[in-house]
Amino acid sequence: MTELLKDLCLLNGISGDEGRVREYIISQIKDRAEVSVDPLGNVIAFCKGKTPKNKVIVSAHMDEVGLIVTYINSDGTLKFDCVGGVDPKVVFGKRVTVGGVTGVIAHKAVHNISKDERNRTVPFDDLVIDIGCESGEEAQKLVRQGDSVHFVSEFLSFGDGFVKCKAIDDRAGCAMMIKLIQDKPEYDTYFTFVVQEEIGLRGATAASYTVAPDYAFVLEATTASDIPGAQNEKKVCELGKGPVVSYMDRHTIYDKQMYDLAFETAQQNGIPCQTKSVIAGGNDAGAIHLSRGGVRTTAVSLPCRYLHSPGCVIKQSDMDNAYKLIKLLLDRTYNK
Repeated sequence: MTELLKDLCLLNGISGDEGRVREYIISQIKDRAEVSVDPLGNVIAFCKGKTPKNKVIVSAHMDEVGLIVTYINSDGTLKFDCVGGVDPKVVFGKRVTVGGVTGVIAHKAVHNISKDERNRTVPFDDLVIDIGCESGEEAQKLVRQGDSVHFVSEFLSFGDGFVKCKAIDDRAGCAMMIKLIQDKPEYDTYFTFVVQEEIGLRGATAASYTVAPDYAFVLEATTASDIPGAQNEKKVCELGKGPVVSYMDRHTIYDKQMYDLAFETAQQNGIPCQTKSVIAGGNDAGAIHLSRGGVRTTAVSLPCRYLHSPGCVIKQSDMDNAYKLIKLLLDRTYNK
């Protein structure tokens, strides 16, 4: 799955601009599933197998966090805002692409700021994107308001099985779903690659209504804070300790029986598994579990450091174990 993950992460696709990611996914699954695209841009794939008792959906989102051009200044620099939850602290000095042009997120050099300014985070309003233009007229020939801005990030394997890139949230989930489809599920299964999760779970709202499943599995990445200075529950979850199965986050209280089933399955099959020690974040389960008359839902996530930044970090073993776990959980759910 590493090559799948690399290909997916290096594609650009912020919320509302997921076209390149969608095209790649379809190219990987079109010969293995019945594929359709709804008006929002969600990819709905159906794999035909034996007829199960329950209708099951597996879901992951295609979009990544990023930025969007809001104004072109007279000096040729660009004003911008965030798309999804991006911390201003992680963007200053970063290389980006916008409208096919390379840029750098810019602010005053440290030598030119006051002591007070050094002790605060520079807000988005005070940052610009420098695309190497000397006037607004020159910049307007290259970019326009509403253009997507993507982080430039190298896909890097390093250390003892670690992987770093942008957009691991949630191209990792997409990679696992492609692999599930390519491995051909034994029973009828729906897979939804959804749009606009980062700005409000919008794609999942529509796709889950269309499919109307009985059970749902959301494949995601979730915040790990196992870094120096974090202790005990503040680590949330840890890389190398297996996939994360949540009992609750800010959008969802997960199905208790499915939560128990996940840990029971992991233990019986020697798969490391953990939960989060802090109730935080959320994912497409927040929309899916409320769809139509309600859907029994669980999320299997990868612990990920530096989430929503150009340098997300996961451990490959966690992804491999998440894949093993979701396959076993599917097998136990079709005829539950």
